[in-house]
Amino acid sequence: MVESLAIGVDIGGSHITAAIVDLNTQRILQPTLKRATVNARGGVEEIIAAWCSVLAETCNRLSPEMVRIGIAMPGPFDYEQGIAYMQEQNKFDSLYGLSVRNLLAAKLAIAPGNISFLNDAACFLKGEVFGGAAKGCSKVLGLTLGTGFGSASYRDGIVEDANLWCDAYKQGIAEDLFSTRWFVKRFAERTGRSVKDVKEMLAGSSNEVVQQVFGEFGENLGEYLLTISGRFEFDTIVVGGNIANSFSLFSESLQQVFRRHRRSIAVKRTVLNENAALMGAASIWQHNDSKPQLLNRRLLT
Repeated sequence: MVESLAIGVDIGGSHITAAIVDLNTQRILQPTLKRATVNARGGVEEIIAAWCSVLAETCNRLSPEMVRIGIAMPGPFDYEQGIAYMQEQNKFDSLYGLSVRNLLAAKLAIAPGNISFLNDAACFLKGEVFGGAAKGCSKVLGLTLGTGFGSASYRDGIVEDANLWCDAYKQGIAEDLFSTRWFVKRFAERTGRSVKDVKEMLAGSSNEVVQQVFGEFGENLGEYLLTISGRFEFDTIVVGGNIANSFSLFSESLQQVFRRHRRSIAVKRTVLNENAALMGAASIWQHNDSKPQLLNRRLLT
C-alpha cells in the first residue's frame, strides 16, 4: 500500500491544492486534501513559502523516504529541469529562470529528484480520461479556462500538450480571448465597470449583461475550435478551470457554432474538477503504466 502512494499537486494562478493519491486505485485520500490561496504576483520567498506550507503538511503524512511529489504546473515551464519561464501573465513573474524544483526541495528538505513536473492541462485531461468526463472516449480535446488558456489532446492512448494558448488569432493570441482577462476587458467595454475576475463579474451584474458576455465567449470559442480541428482530431471536448464553473452560460452558444457548421462534437464539463490534475500529476510516479501515456515535451505551455 505505501509503495503505491504519491503526492499530487495542482498549482494554479491563485491557489495550490495537494493530496496523497493511491496510484493503484487512482483514488485520492480525501483526509489528506489541502488547498490554500497564493499571491501569484508575490516575490520568490512569498510564493515558495505559500506552496511549501501546503506541501510540508502533506509530506509529513508519509515517511521521508516515501515522499514523491508530482506537480501539475502552468507554462511556459521547463518540465524536465523544473525551471519556470512564465512572464507577463500576471503570475509567477518573480520565478522566471529559477529552478522551482531546487527551491521546493531545499524548503522541504527532500531530494530534488523526488519532485517532478508536468503540464497542468495535460494532467487535467489525463485524469478525465482515466475516470472522469472523458472515460471511454477515444479522441478528446481538454481545455482549462481560467487565468490562462490550457489545452491538451488525447488520442490512441497518448495525452499530449496541445499548446494552443499562443496560437495567433484575431489580432492577438488565443489566450487573449479564452481566459479571465478577456472577460474583464469585455465586461468593462460593455458596462464601463471594472472587475478583477469572472467571479466578481457574476456577483454584481444583471443576468442579461452576464449572458451576453458569456454568449459571445462561447461563440468565439466555438469558431476558434473549428479552425484547429485540422490539427487535432477530436469528437469530445472536456472543459475545466475556474471558468468551467459557469459552463451552462456558454455551452449552448458554443454548441450552436458546431451545429451551424454541421459538426458533431460533444462538449462536457469536468466531473473530477481539481481532482483530475491531482491524479494526473501523481501518476508521474506510476511506473509501467498500461494506461494512457503523456508526452512530456521540454517546454510545455
